[in-house]
Amino acid sequence: MTIDAPEGQYHYKLMRRALEVIDAAEAPLSLEALAGEMNMSAAHFQRMFSAWVGVSPKRYQQYLQLGEAKRLLSERFTTLETAQSVGLSGSGRLHDLFLRWEAMSPGEFARKGAGLSIRYGWFDTPFGAAIVMGTERGICGMGFAEEMGRETCFEDLAQRWPAAEFVHAPERLAGWVTAGISGTGETALHLMGAPFQIKVWEALLRVPSGHVTTYGEIAGAIGSPKAVRAVGTAVGRNPVSWLIPCHRALRKSGALGGYHWGLPVKRALLAWEAAREEA
Repeated sequence: MTIDAPEGQYHYKLMRRALEVIDAAEAPLSLEALAGEMNMSAAHFQRMFSAWVGVSPKRYQQYLQLGEAKRLLSERFTTLETAQSVGLSGSGRLHDLFLRWEAMSPGEFARKGAGLSIRYGWFDTPFGAAIVMGTERGICGMGFAEEMGRETCFEDLAQRWPAAEFVHAPERLAGWVTAGISGTGETALHLMGAPFQIKVWEALLRVPSGHVTTYGEIAGAIGSPKAVRAVGTAVGRNPVSWLIPCHRALRKSGALGGYHWGLPVKRALLAWEAAREEA
């Protein structure tokens, strides 16, 4: 699954350009106008849109608008303290996979990966090229390269475990990655972080696809209601993008907040999930 001519990456670039055009427009654009802005025929653009997200460009524009985060927060807010979900949509449409995870012990984490062999490879996703890293126990890192570039993306994850050995072996990760992207089968995660970070990431796993929560809600759910700023930092340090859904954490005001792999990616993730959930 190493990427050579990635169809999914092309689709994401198309969505990325569409997002920029939509944001620059003073009013919603017709299919013909939006397709024209990207030098495509309306029919071809419609097909590409449908292949990526499953709804019309007109409908999808609603999800890409900046105010959509506030709508999600008001209508699809998840209360983590009472949530019974473990991060699954429950709809049969998206990420209905069995996800098992385990965390390193504090001692293992303190050794910064010493003695670990971490395999890595590049994979195609609906949001462009992603670097995926994993140990024999599961995926330990996943990041999107679209905004920062492949080299920086790889270094960003690798420096978290500076004492580990990194081996290019995408075939050893392909099964887990395919399950995670397609939403079928079993995906294993091997989380490497400080105890507080692990608690935050565990809380994120309880936010269903197509829903959102707030940093403050996460802080309360892990028993540290005053640690909102620290929660925000831990969310930003999540090493396993998408599968641990840090993109579903918003500020209380409804603002998107930050996203380690770029706000355009976060917006695309939220829009893609919300649209598919309601399709």
